[in-house]
Amino acid sequence: MKKAKFDMFMSWSRQRSVQALIFIAFVYVVLVGLEVPFVFETGFSLVSQEGFAKNRHLNSKTFVLESEEYVEERKAPNRPVDAPVRVMDQQSRPERRRIRELHTLLSNLAFNGSSVNMNSTDGFSGILKSAKEAFDVGKKFWEELELHRQVIPVDYNNKTEECPHSISISGLEFQEKGRMMMLPCGLTLGSHITVVGKPKKAHPEQDPKISLLKTGQFLMVSQFMMELQGLKTVDGEDPPRILHLNPRLRGDWSGKPVIEQNTCYRMQWGTAQRCDGLRSKDTEETVDRQVKCENWIRDNNDTHSEQSKTSWWLNRLIAGRTKKMSIDWPFPFSEEKLFVLTLSAGFEGYHINVDGRHVTSFPYRTGFSLEDATGLSLNGDIDVDSVFAASLPATHPNFAPQRHLDMSNRWKAAPLLDQPVDMFIGILSAGNHFAERMAIRKSWMQHQLIRSSNVVARFFVALHARKEVNVELKKEADFFGDIVIVPYMDHYDLVVLKTVAICEYGVRVASAKNIMKCDDDTFVRVDAVIKEVKKVPENRSLYIGNINYHHKPLRSGKWAVTYEEWPEEDYPAYANGPGYIVSSDIANFIVSEYDSYNLKLFKMEDVSMGMWVEKFNSSRPVQYVHSLKFSQSGCVEDYFSAHYQSPRQMICMWNKLQQQGRPLCCNMR
Repeated sequence: MKKAKFDMFMSWSRQRSVQALIFIAFVYVVLVGLEVPFVFETGFSLVSQEGFAKNRHLNSKTFVLESEEYVEERKAPNRPVDAPVRVMDQQSRPERRRIRELHTLLSNLAFNGSSVNMNSTDGFSGILKSAKEAFDVGKKFWEELELHRQVIPVDYNNKTEECPHSISISGLEFQEKGRMMMLPCGLTLGSHITVVGKPKKAHPEQDPKISLLKTGQFLMVSQFMMELQGLKTVDGEDPPRILHLNPRLRGDWSGKPVIEQNTCYRMQWGTAQRCDGLRSKDTEETVDRQVKCENWIRDNNDTHSEQSKTSWWLNRLIAGRTKKMSIDWPFPFSEEKLFVLTLSAGFEGYHINVDGRHVTSFPYRTGFSLEDATGLSLNGDIDVDSVFAASLPATHPNFAPQRHLDMSNRWKAAPLLDQPVDMFIGILSAGNHFAERMAIRKSWMQHQLIRSSNVVARFFVALHARKEVNVELKKEADFFGDIVIVPYMDHYDLVVLKTVAICEYGVRVASAKNIMKCDDDTFVRVDAVIKEVKKVPENRSLYIGNINYHHKPLRSGKWAVTYEEWPEEDYPAYANGPGYIVSSDIANFIVSEYDSYNLKLFKMEDVSMGMWVEKFNSSRPVQYVHSLKFSQSGCVEDYFSAHYQSPRQMICMWNKLQQQGRPLCCNMR
């Protein structure tokens, strides 16, 4: 009886257990069915299991920490441990933080030359004319790029184009080639060209532009022109003269032998440098520590003639001597006499030596680079015996990308998310600066604030004179997604247009609270710059940088500004161009003024910004913040930004910043 009751109890217990298991399974299925969409909707924010969270974190970090720099950053002692988790949590919710930017390569900046006064006399009409021409050419180049967008990609591993290290050509061959010698890779630092020639005997000149005598009279002229030329930029225009060297043995308006040097871009000549036999003043700027103009005297003791003249005057005053002292001032070139001229490329300019003696130096003019000098021409009253060029670059600039670009997904730009950003950084760059852009991508653009899209950085590049460079630039922009092409033909005097484009993108695309402008040779400590900005109250307009007060324009030399370009004696207060910040209201004011054709453009973009901020400041107070830590001339201790940094220095500074947790300079090129 007891056994029967026990068996009945056990049977009932099993039945209850089975029912309980079925009920639990049913509840489990219901809960799972309800929880899965809830988890996806909330982005796993309610999942609290430590192991799952840890594994999710490791999986999400696979993409972010692929680079060597990120691995080094993880070891930095001052790095916040939870920053990557916060960043990835935000990025893993596309429904909550949608990507706002469908990246377009072309800037929205345009220039309507028909709507502005090109004939104004306020000193700004020249740059307006240049801007119109540059935009017209840029439009044509961009249309060509769009028409040929299906270009077969170049396999850089199998195709290389090398250029000769040296070139030698005889006078006869030089004559047969139209008195032109091609320099396929241009020049580089240390390159030199030697010409052996003989000036012709003076002849009667009938050209009225040279001979200013009466009808029937002719001026005796002997002169020749040696030019470093670039490629043609516009159909119907002469190629740019990167260096125009014009020795005038006879026939100059001064009546004396002279060497004149100049540059010419878009058929517009710059300010000439004339050497007429007198040594440059000691107060005048030098070129690689060489004076611009030497004495023509061949005496090695240049002070001897000055002492002799001084002694002659003293003797005349004291003793009344009337004997005239004979001083020989021979010109470096003589009619029908052989000479050996060597042109060398230094760090600051070109140097001319004749028969082993330094004669003149010409500082580099802005807007040209050594690699632009792709041809040497000699014309005029000269017989060329031979031409020899050496120490030339071995690789053509058009094929430089394969040596610099690392086409890896890890360096692609983070997307611009659907929310305002703390700061937008616009980086001025040139089309062929592949190495500089790649170094920035691998260094300070890897900062967490940029990778998280809380700070956004983009390169601003105008179109290059070489169409091949534009093709490579477009490929680079398509892949990395961090380049904004401003559709005009690049030129130094029009850099200011890139600055306007940075402001336009910063306020209308990135919706940034503040906009920073820097150059592609500037290293930026992103976190330090953000901290400096946050010191200013949010409701204040700001202008931060290394600010110049009461700075005067230079009227001579490399950075010369004419009175037509800037008639005032002082510039407005302005921050040096390699790194400065303005608030979004100032940037928006600049763009609005540009759209309404009221924005004055000046060839020095940092001075332009100071001019615009000054105008804005007249209606709303601006807080000017000056700091030498926005370094203008290199790297300084505890820098915010460091100028003149080579690609190698960029990587070195980033590694030091990550490994040692503090800003350190790298003193090597």
